[in-house]
Amino acid sequence: MAGYRGASSSSAAGGGGAAAFATRVLLLLTLLPLALAAFAFALQWRGGMRDPTGAAWPADTQRFPGMENSPLGSSSSQGGGGSYFAVSSASSSSAAADCAEILGRSASSHGISLYRGWSFDSDAAITPKICITGSTSASLHQILPWLYYHKVIGVSHFILFVEGEAAKPAVTSVLESIRGVKIIFRTKELKEQQDRSRIWNETWLSGFFYKPCNYELFVKQSLNMEMAIVMAREAGMDWIIHLDTDELIHPAGAREYSLRRLLLDVPDNVDMVIFPNYESSVERDDIKDPFTEVSMFKKNYDHLPKDTYFGLYKEATRGNPNYFLTYGNGKSAARVQEHMRPNGAHRWHNYMKTPNEIKLEEAAILHYTYTKFSDLTSRRDRCGCKPTKEDVKRCFILEFDRLAFIIASTATEQEMRNWYHEHVVWTDKDTNLKLLRKGVLTRIYAPMAIIRGLRESGIFTAAVTSAKAHPKAKLSSIGLENKESIHSNETAAQSTTLKEGGNDNSQATARKILEMIDAQEEAMPPMSPPGFLELVETALS
Repeated sequence: MAGYRGASSSSAAGGGGAAAFATRVLLLLTLLPLALAAFAFALQWRGGMRDPTGAAWPADTQRFPGMENSPLGSSSSQGGGGSYFAVSSASSSSAAADCAEILGRSASSHGISLYRGWSFDSDAAITPKICITGSTSASLHQILPWLYYHKVIGVSHFILFVEGEAAKPAVTSVLESIRGVKIIFRTKELKEQQDRSRIWNETWLSGFFYKPCNYELFVKQSLNMEMAIVMAREAGMDWIIHLDTDELIHPAGAREYSLRRLLLDVPDNVDMVIFPNYESSVERDDIKDPFTEVSMFKKNYDHLPKDTYFGLYKEATRGNPNYFLTYGNGKSAARVQEHMRPNGAHRWHNYMKTPNEIKLEEAAILHYTYTKFSDLTSRRDRCGCKPTKEDVKRCFILEFDRLAFIIASTATEQEMRNWYHEHVVWTDKDTNLKLLRKGVLTRIYAPMAIIRGLRESGIFTAAVTSAKAHPKAKLSSIGLENKESIHSNETAAQSTTLKEGGNDNSQATARKILEMIDAQEEAMPPMSPPGFLELVETALS
């Protein structure tokens, strides 16, 4: 028995030692990862335990529209932190008369300065060189964010034809101080020069001549585009795009969010790239700054399956004349080359050939149309047509513009606001959610984030204060010094070949151009997306 008890005791002691060893090993394996994690945490957050990203956002934050019900949008940390996707609200609610106070905040703003220190004036060699041209009467509050946003995505030069508000010294002095920006004023000399344009002797734009309002604007834009082509060639530009200041390029589909990268990947044999347009879908009637307050857009027909487009056409149209309120045929970028001409505000053409074009499958033009209630009256005030169904047809190309003009000219302010709510504002959240899930509507935050970042970084304020500190003489004739080369009654091809010598070649080229002119199609006007009638006609043809 004694031997048995001794053996039992020895066995128990051995078992206890093994168990203790196993316990120590398990404890070590448990503590080691915890110690490593604590060490890494200490290295990452040394100097304080608060997340500097969260601390940068104040407690009072303004989220991107449409993110209220999103898990990302609803999450926020305590103690002053906020959602990563939230952006600080304005530091002051009082209206400021000074442009610097309107366009940007002081350096003490809580926003993360994503763009502070960027060199927007760099002379470094960049390819391709992209130029945007446009005709505008907008305010500096609208033009500056539009301009710098496109600088961020790769545009280096801007040729802006200004009049109205945009031509005021307080605006042009700032724009002229920005590198790569050319300002052309609507002067008597410019008008006389454009009156001698060859376009008046051709047929492709003749259907728009001598008509008021939108038709007159369309012709003016085409004449300005013709002049911009010459200026872009002289500046060594590779691509040119005609864009309004209520439109932003959305370079989706590229390897990076860059228009330069997008166009760099275009095959060499392509002359023109078509950007289908998306249309803003506002969710409130008190929008003040569309570029930073609107995130919901209606997709273009070209970016939707046909069964989805026509299956949800009625819900997406909401009783309006067309799927889009305004145009639906996009805008285009063209390679800068000889014999180019505009083909209306939406396309480019060439006197010597039919351009080889492609249509992008993801990138788009974001059109912020009728985003503010005041857009109804501002459009009305720019046109002197009678508010009748017959007279508006000679003033406006698109049906919704005609209806909006009549309402703005005949209704009371409350009736106008009711009409605006019914036809423009997307207040039905169930319908919005359904169309978002089906892909008809989409949320796009990148432009909003970029422009907010620019504002938070003080870029706009710096542009205004710099212009005030270094005033420049008004250049009322920028771009008009080479009048004959821009607007000669001779064809561009004739001018080029005569300079090179070879009279026989020039005559042959002129004959070829005249043959091309005889076969010209009409300029592409703003066009609505296809409706049911177009679908039936296509099916029957």
